[in-house]
Parts: sequence; C-alpha cells; structure tokens
Amino acid sequence: MGTSVDDAAAAEFHEFFEAHYAELARLAHLLTGEADAADDLAADALLALWHRWDRVRNADHPVAYARGVVANLARTRIRSAVRERRRIALFWAPRGGADGYAVDGPDVSAVVDVQGALRRLPFRKRACVVLRHAFDLSERDTSLVLGISVGTVKSQTSRAVAELQRLLGPDTPAAHVQVAVAAQRTGGSQ
Repeated sequence: MGTSVDDAAAAEFHEFFEAHYAELARLAHLLTGEADAADDLAADALLALWHRWDRVRNADHPVAYARGVVANLARTRIRSAVRERRRIALFWAPRGGADGYAVDGPDVSAVVDVQGALRRLPFRKRACVVLRHAFDLSERDTSLVLGISVGTVKSQTSRAVAELQRLLGPDTPAAHVQVAVAAQRTGGSQ
C-alpha cells in the first residue's frame, strides 16, 4: 500500500518537473546571467523539492516555493562567485599601482544588452524586476517567492527599472526597459 502512495507522489512530481523545469531554468539564467549554470540550478532546486515533496505538494503555492528555491540557490552561487573574484583580485592585484596595470572602472556606456545590465543589478533588484517583468508575476506573488513584503517588491522593482534605464542609456524610457526585460521570458534578446 505504501508503494501506491509513493508512486502517486512520484507521478505528481514528474508532472511538476515537466511543467516547470524550463521556467525554473530560465529564471536561474536571468538571475545569474550564466546559461551553463541555469540547468544545474534548476536541477538542484528540483532535487531539493523532491526531498521535501510531501510538504511542497501540499503548499498553497508550490511553483512560488520552487521559484524561491531557485532564487536562493542563485543568490548563493552569485555570492560564491563574488567571493572567489575578490580572492583572485586580491591575489593578482598589482602592488604599488605604478606598474601600468591599473584597472579602469566598468564602462557603463558599453553595457547595452539587457542581460548584461541585469547582471549589474544587486540580486534583490534583479530578482524583483525579473520576476515582475520576465515572469509576469504580481507584486504579491513576487513577495511570496522572495520572502519580502509587497512594499519592498514595489520599491526594489522601481529602483531596478531606474537603474536599468541608467545602464541602458538616458534616452531609454521605463516602458522600453520593461518590454526588454519581458522579452527575456522566451529567451529572446534585446
């Protein structure tokens, strides 16, 4: 009798996997900016969901829960990458600065594609704008995914759009930024 329950849970999970894997991989890609890592993060998230499937399948919003797991895994990956880059930069940093190896700041005017601009946003702003505009989630659903208040979603999304406008150029209206981010939903690029 226990196997029929396990078989039913496995079948439900398989349906969930089939229905949401691609979406979770796109979310991971947009949050990290790494196409290669997106599949791994989505797979890791789904593995974590499988281990807690009895709780996840009874949750009010299992897809929101899954998106939250992807967002947390992406945040961890980004933090690890930042720490690694800092270690490398400290190790290879020129001593004294007079040797001609000074590194200029980022060339913001050269950042014209949306994915490049998204990668420059802090994680929470990036997550809010991606979930709101690329995944077309409501403010409430975005707050559920990220575990933050609706007011924080509103302010972070607004600030993210303003920052993307700045990164993409002063003549880029907010509506064009939102459309460009939404185009990422299907994997299209700006």
